[in-house]
Amino acid sequence: MKATGIVVEYNPLHNGHVYHAQQAKAATNADLIIAVMSGNFLQRGEPAFVDKWARTRMALASGVDIVFELPYRFATAHAPVFAHGAIRLLDAAGCTAYCFGSEDGNVEPFQNTLNLLDKTSDEYNQEVKNAMQDGLSYPMALNRAYDAVSSGSEKSGRHVDLSKPNNILGFHYMQAANAISSSMIPTTIKRLGAGYHEETLDVNRVASATGIRKSFFSTEKLDEIINFIPETTKVILTEWQRERINFGNWESFYPFLRFCILRDGPVRLATIADLSEGIENLIYRAAQTNDTFQSFMESTKSKRYTWTRIQRMLTHILTGFTTEMRSGMDEPAYLRLLGMTDKGRSYLSSIKKDLPLPLISKVASFSDPSLDMDIRASDSYALAIGKGSKNAKIGLDYTLSPIMNNYFSGNSLK
Repeated sequence: MKATGIVVEYNPLHNGHVYHAQQAKAATNADLIIAVMSGNFLQRGEPAFVDKWARTRMALASGVDIVFELPYRFATAHAPVFAHGAIRLLDAAGCTAYCFGSEDGNVEPFQNTLNLLDKTSDEYNQEVKNAMQDGLSYPMALNRAYDAVSSGSEKSGRHVDLSKPNNILGFHYMQAANAISSSMIPTTIKRLGAGYHEETLDVNRVASATGIRKSFFSTEKLDEIINFIPETTKVILTEWQRERINFGNWESFYPFLRFCILRDGPVRLATIADLSEGIENLIYRAAQTNDTFQSFMESTKSKRYTWTRIQRMLTHILTGFTTEMRSGMDEPAYLRLLGMTDKGRSYLSSIKKDLPLPLISKVASFSDPSLDMDIRASDSYALAIGKGSKNAKIGLDYTLSPIMNNYFSGNSLK
């Protein structure tokens, strides 16, 4: 069977995601779709709207045949590391192609950009560094660096706009695939409707996950978002709200985060991954004086430290992820199976003996520092989502088996 890979967060899964899975399968003439999905904390340093088990169920109900977890170390990293981990896993899973959504919708400009940057990599990397030191965001730094290295070079065709978030991820997916000499064929589908960060909903368009979450949190009523999500997603979110009550966001997680910051103090905070240059002191002072996450962020965000960069730091503080822990996690060490359809199970059975990484369906049967961190992050999320009460479902990594086809029975979130 021929598999195509996609990289997802599904936060939550909406109509645009269903379109992406369908088009990825059609464009590559694939028999099945394999998704590498972030766990309970995401690439922009945010807690997931619902946990990885609920989002796996959404995926299996919406065109995905196998879901593997992207380990915490990669899922919460900036774009190059995020892409590296995801592409490594898709390649290890035997995908013949991978497909990403982009604002461009054409692979050729991505390849043109990669070809040029391959010839000017040292200059390009220095330009990115200079731009970020000047206070530009990462997307704008990429674009400025590309303009700098391309101005004196002959361009071979159109290049991709690296100020767009999905284009940036697509660029890094292709860069990561080239770096490991992957045989996977890259394909891209033009993103429909609202932009990646667009916060408003329009009944005539496919909404962004950001807009869907913002609309929900303004009322905490699922009726506000039902036009933008599949019926299966609605059922799963309704079940979650009934059983868990709370949905993941930083405002509700802030009391737990604040406790961790004040307990640890600047000395211990300085050991946390991504904290540097004395920002631990700023974070500690902000936690002392701010009662809400919004005010905390407003007092720490600056031209030097973007909102997303700070959120990644805070995620690591909450989960206790240190620089020392991260040092041994440069490469994915396993394929953690979260769920599969019957077709996905047949595919895995046919290639299992040839997989270059261990296939993990039961965490108790495998030991690895990165897997330990995944479990730790899951429990940190569960504690915060349950507000420390009986709704805090600790230990699900040990008690839940990979989800099979039974989207709405036998996989209760109880």
